[in-house]
Amino acid sequence: MITAESLPLLDPKPIHLVVEKMSLLKALGHCQGVVERRNTVPILAHILLEAQGNTLKITATDLEIAFIETLPAHIKAEGRTTVSAHLLFEIVRKLPDGSEIELKSTDDGATLHLQSGRSSYNFACLPPLDFPSIITNELPCTFKIHAAELSRLIDKTRFSMSFEETRYYLNGICFHATPDGFLRAVATDGLRLAQAQVELPSEASKMPQVIISRKTIHEIRKLIDEKAEEVTISLSENQVRFVVASSILISRLIEGKFPAYENVIPFSNDKVLEVNAKAFADTVDRISIMSTDKLRPVKLRVEGMTMVISAHSSETGNAVEELEVKYTGEPIDFGFNARYILDVTQQISSETLQFLIGDETQAIIAKDANDSSALYVLMPMRV
Repeated sequence: MITAESLPLLDPKPIHLVVEKMSLLKALGHCQGVVERRNTVPILAHILLEAQGNTLKITATDLEIAFIETLPAHIKAEGRTTVSAHLLFEIVRKLPDGSEIELKSTDDGATLHLQSGRSSYNFACLPPLDFPSIITNELPCTFKIHAAELSRLIDKTRFSMSFEETRYYLNGICFHATPDGFLRAVATDGLRLAQAQVELPSEASKMPQVIISRKTIHEIRKLIDEKAEEVTISLSENQVRFVVASSILISRLIEGKFPAYENVIPFSNDKVLEVNAKAFADTVDRISIMSTDKLRPVKLRVEGMTMVISAHSSETGNAVEELEVKYTGEPIDFGFNARYILDVTQQISSETLQFLIGDETQAIIAKDANDSSALYVLMPMRV
């Protein structure tokens, strides 16, 4: 866990090192997503710099998440200090590419001096002993997953995470091992649901069901974008740790029980509707412009091989477009939030979007016709 206790170390020594701009900038960039700028605890707006051997270790935390990056540096004096994460990032970001950056703290630790070429800056520091300690609990389940697979699980589901404060356990993605050998990710906000799965790594067969917070999901996704081909994940019932190359992300898990989502997936839907995914998305996007309601409702009517998509507003007028579809069931009408539909279409990589339909009052299943590893559930609305 991450505690507000001071670091259990000896009195700090002045720090002195030289580091290359781009490696420092990347680490500081990740810190920006973790550090809370508006915080009543000043030390949480700072990062901890620790110079030892031939590396610089940078740590940032908001007491819920901790990010640790180790990067090569020429260490002239081992020591540690803290500095404003935002200020250091903004200065380093605007220095010329290829710059070498010298960081040196004063003997009393109150100031950190940055020198790069003819640029010189002094930053006020806070005592490193005040920086929260990062304590990792015992994490009994550890497994490795290909970065592309973890990215896919996140990208296919994160748009359905909730923002609701009362049902906080929906404000993240639920990961668990399925009995039939898959690592599954599920997110829902109560009106829609996204589910994706990949083959379960053998070491993950006994992993607990966990809910990883929105902020953690966002930060690990950024790390995957930049770095390694493989991610090591370690889990307990209340903590998760991701190791991506030289970066470590540690986070508390969301407490609470994720709902029995399987019960809301209408597997009995027996009518199949297929439509060109891009044409459908483009049409819904255009039609929804005419809908001034904040929910952006659009109406879909399917009869024979034709889908009629429409929207109406007493303020702006109305719009109607038709699309050719494949459908053999009875005529059916239903309405949906246009934004929800467009979020789903963005996950479809093949030409065909498939809907599995029951009746007009039931949720529908949407999926890529050529990909059985992900599905989406949408609740209809009155239009």
